[in-house]
Amino acid sequence: MNNFVIVITHRKRKETTMNYAIIVAGGKGIRMGNDIPKQFMLLCNKPILMHTIERFRAFDAQIKIVVVLPKEQQQYWSNLCSDYHFDVDHTVVDGGSTRFESSLNGLKAIDGGANDYVAIHDGVRPLVSKDTIQRCFDAVLGCKAVIPVVKVVDSLRKTYKDGQEKNVDRSAYSIVQTPQTFSVELLKKAYEQPYNPLFTDDASVVEHLGERVLSVEGNRENIKITTPFDIIVASAVLNNEL
Repeated sequence: MNNFVIVITHRKRKETTMNYAIIVAGGKGIRMGNDIPKQFMLLCNKPILMHTIERFRAFDAQIKIVVVLPKEQQQYWSNLCSDYHFDVDHTVVDGGSTRFESSLNGLKAIDGGANDYVAIHDGVRPLVSKDTIQRCFDAVLGCKAVIPVVKVVDSLRKTYKDGQEKNVDRSAYSIVQTPQTFSVELLKKAYEQPYNPLFTDDASVVEHLGERVLSVEGNRENIKITTPFDIIVASAVLNNEL
């Protein structure tokens, strides 16, 4: 006769949290040499932005997704969703004249508070991995501000104002990606600051408050699609995943 031991464990119940994703998509497609905004260009027979949204839905079936789009592009996006039978639930809000303003508009569309977390992601980074998103949301529980990065593998040179150049130590630098992930409460506080031209991304807005931003490992495939060559690379990566 087999003996079975039943172990009963009691876990402390965590406070309910909500995850949000704000996907900022305001590209013009200029560097693509195309009149179609780059977030709407086709990647493996589907608009890039749809791939990006699907990455976050695959990570968390309950995540609330906000897409920030220029107002003049929203009807076009609505038509694309109809044409491609795209039914992943998301809210669309107006983009701003700067990335700062676009992120702020996205933040205004969410109701999260102290126990909630938000990832802000570039709409044209459709290759972010589930593992990268998971690392960001796991780490933010402890430090409130997280960015994914990858190591620099190429040599770097700094050009000075007088035209002189000098090699720099690449080990001192990282390439920053998205999703940049934060406590909703902290990020809303950061965006109460007036716009500063030194704000290059959401992490820089938070750092301006004096808050620490933690780096976690990103994934090298998580490129920002800005050129026709990037489309070729992204297509190869997606085809390899299938």
